[in-house]
Amino acid sequence: MTTGPRHRLSRLSWPHTLRARLTAGLVVLLAVSCAAVGVAAVVELDGFLTGRLDQQLRGVGERFPASLEHDGRLPSDHDGDEYADTRRQATGTFGARLLGDTVTNAAVVGSTSGTGDLSAPLSTGDRRELAAVPADGRGHTVDLSSLGAYRLMAVGGKDGDVLITGLPMEPVEATLHRLELVAAIVFGAALAITGVAGALWVRWSLRPLSRVAATAARVSELPLASGEVALPPRAPETDPRSEVGRVADAFNRMLGHVEDALTKRHASEERLRSFAADASHELRTPVASVRGHAELALLHPGDVPPKVVRALERIAAESARMGEMVDDLLLLARLDAGRPLERRPVDLTRLVLDAVTDAQAAGPGHRWTLELSEEPVRVTGDGHRLQQVLANLLANARLHTPAGTTVTVSLEYEESEGPDKATAALKVHDDGPGVPPEVQPGVFERFTRADRRRTEGPGGGAGLGLSIVAAVAEAHGGGVTLDSSPGSTTFTVRLPASSESS
Repeated sequence: MTTGPRHRLSRLSWPHTLRARLTAGLVVLLAVSCAAVGVAAVVELDGFLTGRLDQQLRGVGERFPASLEHDGRLPSDHDGDEYADTRRQATGTFGARLLGDTVTNAAVVGSTSGTGDLSAPLSTGDRRELAAVPADGRGHTVDLSSLGAYRLMAVGGKDGDVLITGLPMEPVEATLHRLELVAAIVFGAALAITGVAGALWVRWSLRPLSRVAATAARVSELPLASGEVALPPRAPETDPRSEVGRVADAFNRMLGHVEDALTKRHASEERLRSFAADASHELRTPVASVRGHAELALLHPGDVPPKVVRALERIAAESARMGEMVDDLLLLARLDAGRPLERRPVDLTRLVLDAVTDAQAAGPGHRWTLELSEEPVRVTGDGHRLQQVLANLLANARLHTPAGTTVTVSLEYEESEGPDKATAALKVHDDGPGVPPEVQPGVFERFTRADRRRTEGPGGGAGLGLSIVAAVAEAHGGGVTLDSSPGSTTFTVRLPASSESS
């Protein structure tokens, strides 16, 4: 459980945009380079200064520790020439004499020139460290607890003893610390300046890509599936030799192809709508004429063979069905063309009562129930088309469910966000077998049937009823949805409620 917050923090702290990633990568690379340069400079300077200390130790030699052989007493200026320079060592010079593994004498040159402190405090650990220094005439760094870090050089004496000379490492360490501080300040400032300048440079370099993204975002918000669409201006042209330029050029060419495809599709849909409208309009007259002649023939006095009567009845029935189909196609064509519907106050409750009464007469084998609110539900729209919506939904429930099915029609207001935003919700629910899952995605498309092999007989319509429901609902500023599973199917039509009712 404790790893969750850390995981979220690491995920949030890592940049996600390309601009941030490039800037962060630039800063990280520069930080690694600065760190490498700083470490190399410190290591090189450390080696150089340590080498200089070793040269000083070789120059000093063993004169100062050799003077400690005289019973721990420093010689005076008028002693022999052999010890004339013993008291002229640099301040802090360390000297020690070892006999075997025992430190017999140790001293440190004090601040007063030519004097030494013969009682240099050495702990037991310090004495062990001194005894461990090899007498090879080379410098070794030893950390003495009482004196600090020293660079020591041990050589063999004349009496079988070991003489150790040392210089403090403090000047070297101070120089290195100062270099580290200066490097940290300089490199930190360089990283900050580079980060800001790099961010501005990357932002300027990726500006064409941002324009491409903005254009793509505008295109994604366009209703490409409806009518004629005007695409936004193309992304600005940039250097085609750059990656961003190639992306912009490819994107512009893609928009050109999309625009051409949308134009051709729109033109094709317009031709199809025009054909459907013209064909429907032209078919109304001959269909009505065929139906009229069939009915007239049935009214002709005299004996008519039964087969002829049956043929005339079928001609009249099919002519009536074809006339209804032509009317439906013509209505869809008008709605596709954006023809406005009538806008008047409509008492939707009254329409529901009338539609259910008609459905009971047409389907006495079904159980019809009503669930209405106490107050009438009113909308603004075309009463005739809304009545057609109700008739189609109830006919769909009656024709596609077996006898004994319960069909429940409910009508109520639904409150939505904002003032005066009430919605009239009409629901038609049945407990029949349900709509097959493979049909549900296109149930509101034209010429869609639950059983595509059925073309006539009860329920054998042209598959335009639900498409008319969807088109009329959308023309009123609403919509229709389906929720279906075995034993429960609900069609819900939502329409903006009338301002008087809200």
